[in-house]
Amino acid sequence: MYLRPDEVARVLEKVGFTMDSVTQKTYGYRRGENYVYVNREARMGRTALIIHPALKERSNLLAEPASEIKTCDHYQQFPLYLAGDAREHYGIPHGFSSRIALERFLNGLFGDAVN
Repeated sequence: MYLRPDEVARVLEKVGFTMDSVTQKTYGYRRGENYVYVNREARMGRTALIIHPALKERSNLLAEPASEIKTCDHYQQFPLYLAGDAREHYGIPHGFSSRIALERFLNGLFGDAVN
């Protein structure tokens, strides 16, 4: 069982991310220069956290992604996926089974929050 999108959002806020966009499909969160999305359509949570593709290599050291990429026209802060016909933006999807695992991933990827 994976964390639901609302649970992922709460953990992001706990570690210092601030929601700055809401769409039907996503919540956008920023902390400094870092940006992530919560996939609101991930009912079972397997692809609830979407990170920037530039972080893929570093994130692989911390957790296995749910899939190679996730495309969506709502990921406006991320680059366009030029290989597809739809020309949507893309990111790397992750799912976590506990809040502690998600916090460790976020701290490993972005560093500890500065309060």
